Amino acid sequence: QPIRSTVFLFGLGVAVGHLGLGSTPTRLTIGALEIIVLVTWTVFAVRLIGLAVGSMAATPQVTFVVPRTEPLLTNVARILVFTAAIYAFFLILGIQPTAWLASAGVVGLALGFAAQDTLSNLFAGIFILADAPYKLGDMIQLDGGDRGMVTHIGLRSTRLLRRDDIEVTLPNSIIANAKIINESGGPSPKHRIAVAVGVAYGSDIDQVEAILLSIAEANPRVADHPEPRVRFRQFGASSLDFELLGWIRDPRDRGLAKHELHRTIYKRFSAEGVQIPFPQRDLWIKEMPSIQA
Repeated sequence: QPIRSTVFLFGLGVAVGHLGLGSTPTRLTIGALEIIVLVTWTVFAVRLIGLAVGSMAATPQVTFVVPRTEPLLTNVARILVFTAAIYAFFLILGIQPTAWLASAGVVGLALGFAAQDTLSNLFAGIFILADAPYKLGDMIQLDGGDRGMVTHIGLRSTRLLRRDDIEVTLPNSIIANAKIINESGGPSPKHRIAVAVGVAYGSDIDQVEAILLSIAEANPRVADHPEPRVRFRQFGASSLDFELLGWIRDPRDRGLAKHELHRTIYKRFSAEGVQIPFPQRDLWIKEMPSIQA
């Protein structure tokens, strides 16, 4: 379609040149035809970019374009096309854009100094969209202690919904320089939890392991694969320290799952006579001080 339209408009331009309308009408008519050609090819290029990037994102052999970076690459390519089209439009009108570009550079430099934080967040947002350390719905934790589910990823900021239903808005420049723990990332979306518990010296460790495993297997929030496991960690000062390891399907259930496991462990240990010790200190008095009358 654009080739056909270009050939037709080129023919019209040649015909106008042979009509003898005068220099000004001929120049205005040919300029209008050139603008129509420019608009036709610009629309074609924008549509072609969308189809090409979408096709590459759906092709496994193309590794530098993936579905999560498709919108970013499409928008950047379209901005370049529109910039080139505006430059060509000025040339068709007979306006030299060099002076305009110089003025725009000075204005851009001034705006850059005035809006350093905004530009920093903007570029950090572009890098986050391109690198994709997390996506919408992921449960992440920052080194500052903020933990929540990603509800929005923008060019300026990222929003997290904490477990107390409070939304936190973080500038992208802070996130770009922070250590991020993506609890929903990795080869599996399952999240591991660890429940530490100590039992008194003299307890039957085989019985303790069997109780802990049965508690994890009976909990509906704990996944069957990988299987839950029990580890005897160390000989503590007052207890034999065990750790129950399990995997939950949704990282958002971490607090609730540990709450349920703690409750069940305490009840089962109490019912089956397994003691959970607490620190004790024996005070030996070597010599009683004399009491003066």
